Amino acid sequence: MKKLILAAIVLGSMSIYAYKMTAPKMENITVSIQTEYTEVTADAVPAAVKTALQTAYPGAKLVKAWVNEKKDYKLEISVGDQKATVFSDVNGNWLKI
Repeated sequence: MKKLILAAIVLGSMSIYAYKMTAPKMENITVSIQTEYTEVTADAVPAAVKTALQTAYPGAKLVKAWVNEKKDYKLEISVGDQKATVFSDVNGNWLKI
């Protein structure tokens, strides 16, 4: 009986050790919280942003624009029959395309 209990303990601890060796490792995950954007008119979009838009996407039309507290702009654009959403800072530097 003692051998049976000892065998169960040894097997149990070996299975825990095996699980630790094969278990996926936890990774740090960075979560960025998206700030709220407020819709603005096309006239409220800075000239630097409009110039960057025309340079990067010749012929693009600004459909809608939003701005957040950091003065980052979310722009919904259309080029021909394609639509896209791009992000720019107040100086016309692209944040996300």
